[in-house]
Amino acid sequence: MNVFSRTILLSIGLSLAIPCAALAEEIGSVTTKFKLIGANHKIVIEAFDDPIVKGVSCHLSRAKKGGVKGAMGLAEDTSDASIACRQIGPISFTRDLKEGEKVFTKRTSLVFKTMQVVRFHDTKRNVLVYLVYSDKIVDGSPKNSISTVPILKWR
Repeated sequence: MNVFSRTILLSIGLSLAIPCAALAEEIGSVTTKFKLIGANHKIVIEAFDDPIVKGVSCHLSRAKKGGVKGAMGLAEDTSDASIACRQIGPISFTRDLKEGEKVFTKRTSLVFKTMQVVRFHDTKRNVLVYLVYSDKIVDGSPKNSISTVPILKWR
């Protein structure tokens, strides 16, 4: 088995070992570039609920490549993403929080790249901080976005 094959198998194994804590629901999308053949390039809006922190939902906007490769799932999406999280009900925890815990992952290329949302708890300010970023096996992306959710008593 050559080095490339080993790298692909390792990447697939690692991606399967990382649990996808939350599932996203597509809310909508807008076309950013028309493609004559295949799907258009677009910005997709997705929503997910934090599986550990009940009462918090997040919305993501992310770039999605089109064309023939995009339609076949072979294109690598850019690292552009934005996140907004809000309290939508009483906040409760199903277990203790882990700093930097993955809340959501989405594959953005066939093998090597994922978009991830991780959660931190700023205990001094009693705020949850959600960070979205993209990573590759080789290197990460400096493009990122955060959203904060103050832990407040629900009405």
